Amino acid sequence: MKLLVILGLLALGTLVSSDGSAEEQFKVEEENVARILASKLIQNKYLVEGLDVVVRYSLYNVGTAAALRVRVQDAGFGPFDFKPVSGLVNFQLDRLAPGANASHTVVLRPLKYGYFNFTAAQVSYLASETATEETVGFTSEPGEGGIVAFRDYDKKFSPHLLDWVVFAVMTLPSLGIPFMLWYSSKSKYDAVIREKRAESGKKRE
Repeated sequence: MKLLVILGLLALGTLVSSDGSAEEQFKVEEENVARILASKLIQNKYLVEGLDVVVRYSLYNVGTAAALRVRVQDAGFGPFDFKPVSGLVNFQLDRLAPGANASHTVVLRPLKYGYFNFTAAQVSYLASETATEETVGFTSEPGEGGIVAFRDYDKKFSPHLLDWVVFAVMTLPSLGIPFMLWYSSKSKYDAVIREKRAESGKKRE
């Protein structure tokens, strides 16, 4: 009887030990994965219809393993709202090492003005070399922003060189004619003064 009790206790101890080692191994495997933090930022101070808008995507791997097949997909810039100028809003990185970061810049041009909701982009990746399912996350969301009409922006910030030229041409007669009359009378007055001085000099001689 005692022998059976001893054998049972040994079997229970072995089972607990095996469960503990399996749990520790699972924790180690779980910790040794990639974790990506992603941001999406609009770099412009002013968003203007028809002018370039710079969008910057930044990826940071804060995990302990390399992230593989990192894909960023942004469906927030529709073809009826923005025209691509340079770069791609959907891009892929083969590998992002632990502790590393990567950035990607896209230039777009708004086709119309008004308020626009800049949504988050989707980020998917394999969290380790043994992972079979993708980890899916999202970038930060810039939120709603106002796109100013070009005519309003041009009124406020343009140097208006053409306007100044037109203004100068229009004000030239009103300034030039009085100046010419003044200069003509002044020239006649100076001529009379010179003649009088010459006559007074001859009389003294």
